[in-house]
Amino acid sequence: MNEILFVIQSIIMFIPALIANSGAVITGGHFIIDRGKNFIDGRRILGNGKTLSGFAGGIAIGTVTGLIIYAISSFSGYALGSYGTLYDAVMIPFVMATGSLTGDIAGSFVKRRIGIDRGGKGGLLDQWPFALMAFLFMYVFERQYFIQHYVYIPMIVILIIVPPIHRAVNIIGYKMHKKDVPW
Repeated sequence: MNEILFVIQSIIMFIPALIANSGAVITGGHFIIDRGKNFIDGRRILGNGKTLSGFAGGIAIGTVTGLIIYAISSFSGYALGSYGTLYDAVMIPFVMATGSLTGDIAGSFVKRRIGIDRGGKGGLLDQWPFALMAFLFMYVFERQYFIQHYVYIPMIVILIIVPPIHRAVNIIGYKMHKKDVPW
């Protein structure tokens, strides 16, 4: 039973990485990152969907979400996997959210290189890069936290649940007219 609780805690603590992408959709639309430029292959570097306002807004929303999780777990008397200090409660979600959105940008870059236009289905290229990059950023910048909470089983479970969560959130975004396509 403790292993299941540990995995659930790890998923809850990963919410800042998950929510950052939705935050980018909500806050995006201004200051296109690639400024309309093409890569050496003649295709757009990223496309109009990747904006500085979305990147910054997604990071902010992910970080604030992490602070809310920290506050709820602290005040409830049950530390969810324990961020530790208030500094950690800011930095860990910030690192997760930044990694998540960097992964999303990397996925878009790869999609453009293989000829998938903005809004085109990319399968796991739409779903895993943000989670994998969030893990990588945690490993690089918050290694102790990463090792304590995400090595092996929790990481595998998160990679399994990300595709259906990503799909559900995109359908909601599509129905709210925030996304052009439901994937």
